[in-house]
Amino acid sequence: MIVLLDTNFLLVPHQHKVDVFSEIERLVPETHTLATLATVVEELKGLSGTSTKDKVAAKVALALIKHKGIRVLPAEGEADDSILEFAKANETLVATNDRELKRRLKPYVSGAICMRGRSHLERI
Repeated sequence: MIVLLDTNFLLVPHQHKVDVFSEIERLVPETHTLATLATVVEELKGLSGTSTKDKVAAKVALALIKHKGIRVLPAEGEADDSILEFAKANETLVATNDRELKRRLKPYVSGAICMRGRSHLERI
């Protein structure tokens, strides 16, 4: 199984000080691979070059992708659309806090991982 990390989910470690990687290990006992899409990486690169509050979180996210050995899978287009297309074609558990994306994914995935109470993650 692939646990696919969305942009906003990769911002969580810096923004909320939650170790999403140990939380994923707790929530996903089955064999899995952590991955994200090239479109997500591009979105993070764009955020890291802005003057928004997400700038530092995006830089931390990009460093974590390298440090944690998260696979970056090829994809094109808009990040949410590419996540949806990937999930339709693969056994995927999507890690996201995006309410609209979770709604769009519901018919295609067996569940999702999201933040609960700003302190931990939940598998829904």
